[in-house]
Amino acid sequence: MEPILISVVVFVAVVAAGVAALLVSNDFGKSKVEDRLEVLTGHKPQQGDEEGKILKRQMLEEGFGGLSSLMKHFSTGFVNLPHFFEQANSPIGIELFVIISVVCGGIGVVIGIIAQAPMPLYPVCGLSTGVLPLFWLSYRRKQRFARFAKQLPDAMELVARALRSGHSLASGLQVVVQEMPDPVSREFGIAFEEQNLGVPIDQALKNVFRRMPNLDFKFFATAVAIQRQAGGDLAEILDKIGHIIRERFRIMGQVQALTGEGRISGIVLMALPIVLFFVMYYLNPEYMMLLFTEELGRKMIGVAIFMQILGAICIKKIIEIKI
Repeated sequence: MEPILISVVVFVAVVAAGVAALLVSNDFGKSKVEDRLEVLTGHKPQQGDEEGKILKRQMLEEGFGGLSSLMKHFSTGFVNLPHFFEQANSPIGIELFVIISVVCGGIGVVIGIIAQAPMPLYPVCGLSTGVLPLFWLSYRRKQRFARFAKQLPDAMELVARALRSGHSLASGLQVVVQEMPDPVSREFGIAFEEQNLGVPIDQALKNVFRRMPNLDFKFFATAVAIQRQAGGDLAEILDKIGHIIRERFRIMGQVQALTGEGRISGIVLMALPIVLFFVMYYLNPEYMMLLFTEELGRKMIGVAIFMQILGAICIKKIIEIKI
């Protein structure tokens, strides 16, 4: 029972740390500008305990400053997590994301204990649930890229119509900001604000491509850069780019329909060994424990994991057709 008690204590401690971090993040949520706006609108007293809150905020910032700087240094040195979070437009920061991942890992360990899984599977259970926040962030980033790609042809047409009406390219970007939904309005809005602050518009568009690495948008940014240097009918170029994007989406829809059977087969083939393992474990635990107690069994598990990964890569290469 000692490992179970230790796991439960660690889990409670991790959950407590996560709750504390959430409270700290909520306390840091409002900026000084928002506090002043609340004072002006009458939703908050002008004085009172405002100085105490400022002192509390400074103390918390000093206390968590070392951890925050360490996480930022690790995230920028090991992998470019800030850029990943920026592309996903994440509502949470890196520090809170790490704490949530640790809490999810602890929940996975507790689930493994409750399900009476063998001791060697506890790290696997923790890792399986600990990567869920990363999958959520990756899914959010992927969906944002997909929405941007779908909205891009309409944005091209709006800019082209603005150019034909006699407006400048900056005015065309502003029309997109006013008429289009997120994320294309947000990204074009950032580019519009950057060029208002003195950044060349071609450089502002390159910054958008850094955040949203879309090949069609790269064509748009390249066309703008060439038009600024050599001249030409930018509106006609944008119309052609929009037409090409729509045709590509039409072909991609046909490809998705033709490869649907392969995707479903890949999901079944990847999930079937894992499901059979747990079914066999609950039917005959002693028989399956040989995979963990014997040297040959551990080698078989390693080979099985390698073959699963290799099969997933092969299936992905087969069903993915680049257009």
